[in-house]
Amino acid sequence: MEAKEQIRTIQLKSVLETDHHKHIFSNNKKSVSLYKKSMKKAIKLIANHLENRDTPFTGTSITAIREKIDAIALEDNYGGKSLEYVLDELKDIYLNDCIHFHDPKYIAHLNCPILTPTLVAEAFISSLNSSMDTWDQSTGATFIELKLVEWTIEKLGYPQRADGIFTSGGTQSNMMGLLLARDHYVKTHYNIDPKMEGLPADASKFRVLCSEVSHFSLKKNLSLLGLGQNAVVPVAVDEDFKMNSQALKKVIQQQKDLGNIPIAIVGTAGTTDFGSIDPLAEIAAIAAENRLWFHVDAAYGGGLLISEKHKNKLAGIELSDSVTIDYHKTFYQPVSSSGFFMRDKSYVDYIKYHADYLNSKEQEDEGIPNMVKKSIQTTRRFDALKLWFTLRIIGTKGLSTYMEKAIDNALFTANLLRNRNDFELIHHPEISTIVFRYTPWKADERSFCGLNSYIRKAIFNEGKAIITSTKVYNEVFLKFTLLNPLTTPADIEEIIALIVSHGQEYSLIN
Repeated sequence: MEAKEQIRTIQLKSVLETDHHKHIFSNNKKSVSLYKKSMKKAIKLIANHLENRDTPFTGTSITAIREKIDAIALEDNYGGKSLEYVLDELKDIYLNDCIHFHDPKYIAHLNCPILTPTLVAEAFISSLNSSMDTWDQSTGATFIELKLVEWTIEKLGYPQRADGIFTSGGTQSNMMGLLLARDHYVKTHYNIDPKMEGLPADASKFRVLCSEVSHFSLKKNLSLLGLGQNAVVPVAVDEDFKMNSQALKKVIQQQKDLGNIPIAIVGTAGTTDFGSIDPLAEIAAIAAENRLWFHVDAAYGGGLLISEKHKNKLAGIELSDSVTIDYHKTFYQPVSSSGFFMRDKSYVDYIKYHADYLNSKEQEDEGIPNMVKKSIQTTRRFDALKLWFTLRIIGTKGLSTYMEKAIDNALFTANLLRNRNDFELIHHPEISTIVFRYTPWKADERSFCGLNSYIRKAIFNEGKAIITSTKVYNEVFLKFTLLNPLTTPADIEEIIALIVSHGQEYSLIN
């Protein structure tokens, strides 16, 4: 047995000393040359691709992509391919046909074009691989993140006792808000520590109220938190798809009459489909009156905080107990870059855990800022550096102009569609999404669902532009999500023309 182990060790040492492997780890002086050459080749390939693609999509089929990748055998040996081979392969199976979110005619989902300084930051993040859980893995990175947390807290109007943490995205941030809401209610009303003792029997009656057009992550997270999707109670919206505060009051009382226990209200500052912003100040007052946690999902609308022109739309967000903000939406950051914020840092106690090898109680007493105590992640990337580069190079005012241009584009689109008799616009844009449908015939003649579904698919398959669709009261509508400040009125008019053209195709074949 010992002889076999010696042979295996010799074989492995021999493999690792080959030319292919000896510089593979980017952690020593010998590897620096390979690092430079490798990055240069990758950047050249990406740059050439960006220069030569002029549409958001190529129109290739799912089958074609799947067949290419299925044909590749992942080798299980010490050989492998050269970087040049793998880059060329990647070009064929991914790069050539990937979706271009930065294209001015990509106006489908909440994917923003990204800023060049953030790509420089990404090189540092990946190459140095700092982990943000403890001080001895991150050093200065910890204080850069803390500085950005303080900056966001100031923009939110939260008190000095507030705190926050960078997260993977809005779903995780919303989970943290709901987790704190649940455990704060349990600790306050049952005088038990849910972290140690679990949930009381009454937890099956806990209810969280939100608008009927709020994000699906609320149901998903309440299921993961053990309360079940049925713990979400939808509240009716008004004609602008904002939560109706009078309906909210009625639903709270109805739930109490049913013997259920409302524990929190979630207000949305920028719904995914409509960009609608709930009346946050009114909801805050109702939450305070009923002693309920008030969480604001501002994953989309958080970017308005830095706009002098539009930040008033978020009035009342400063009254919330917690907030979700996605920097990788309206702050133009690469995925992932999100944040969760709480108005009182003592709420961290609901998730804090001391591990002797990471963040011992003694280290906390010494004031060592180990961030793992306020995160549901342990290992965590230094994603804050991307926002740091953005603010240091572009600045707050410069960054805010991008979102303001996107909002102007939404207003332009709304006016354009209102002045036509072959489109139906069902709301007034508050941020930068537009929900509408193509209606070239009378509504009582036949459904518009098949028509608009066809248009969305045909435009995607053509590749010249990308839009998306949604359902409103079980009817199919088209949707523009305008985030790119380089999208022009001419681009929007061209996409409207594509909609009409494919709509006419549909009429001819149906």
